[in-house]
Amino acid sequence: MSVKNVAIVGLGIGKSHIEEAYSKQPELFRVAAICDLNEARLAEIGDAYGIARRTTSFDEVLAMQDIDIVDVCTPPGLHFEQIVASLKAGKHVICEKPLVGSLAQIDEVAAVERQSRGRVMPIFQYRFGNGFQKAKLLVDSGIAGRPYVATAETFWTRGAAYYSVPWRGKVATELGGALLTHAIHIHDMLCGLIGDIESVAADAITRVNTIEVEDCAVAALRMTNGALASLAVTLGSSREMSRLHIAFENVTMESSHAPYSPGDEPWTFIPANDEAKARIEEAFASFEPVPRRFAGQMLRYHAALDAGTDFPVTLADARRSLELITALYASSDTGQRIRLPIAAGHDRYANWTRRG
Repeated sequence: MSVKNVAIVGLGIGKSHIEEAYSKQPELFRVAAICDLNEARLAEIGDAYGIARRTTSFDEVLAMQDIDIVDVCTPPGLHFEQIVASLKAGKHVICEKPLVGSLAQIDEVAAVERQSRGRVMPIFQYRFGNGFQKAKLLVDSGIAGRPYVATAETFWTRGAAYYSVPWRGKVATELGGALLTHAIHIHDMLCGLIGDIESVAADAITRVNTIEVEDCAVAALRMTNGALASLAVTLGSSREMSRLHIAFENVTMESSHAPYSPGDEPWTFIPANDEAKARIEEAFASFEPVPRRFAGQMLRYHAALDAGTDFPVTLADARRSLELITALYASSDTGQRIRLPIAAGHDRYANWTRRG
């Protein structure tokens, strides 16, 4: 087991990567360099965690021969360029959500990755909590049975202070609003439990803030397996909450309501009958707890790097997430139900924010 040298680019959410994962896993990772345009932030975080190499130059990071992994935590509009440049420099890449700004871009990332020494892992840290992992165990083992109906709710609060950051709330730099940058996590969890999407009907509006992107939305999904799901998102809730509620054939489950860690316990699992109850109890008896959020994802990532196996979150996972985003925006703009998959030739393939 080898220690991987990491360079973190962007110290907003990048600071959480250090706090929650890298600083607690010194046998797996060493933050060898940090990069940010804010020199005061560089000094603060560098001093706090003993990181000597600090730079405002992304190109300088790419030239560092000892760096194994570039962890991209910059604003979304920069992700595509920085992922591709990192791969071409021979680095592995971790990248925050949304991975890139269109399906065309993620397909290009996949093409570049196939020709590169490095590989890409998207971030979806909400998957890594004991509640979600128990739910996933019931689904993957077949105990849950067929999914019937699900709801996913993202009721958060974001106001003027949040959108005072210059790149937020703008299509060019944030690439989208509440559906893309906030609800993307719980929608990923939903699909992880009930499968792929067949079609989407959505409505999105800007109602809470004076911004370019949406801050309220609802949608109805039909899954390829026949299940139905509804999505509701707002950034104007006086009580912050994230919630998944899913009725399966053999169990009805509900997530924790914690807004930024719905994957954590407690989850509620209500069996349909005594036989289902016994099977659930048996499955949970051998369940092995996982570290939460970034720590859980990075632990599995390191193991996959060493073994050369699939990452705990893949480019295919990120593409499914961005395909849903594309369909949501297309449906909201046109008033039509949008069918998936979305491939090259679709009028939103290269840009989900407008036609053409």
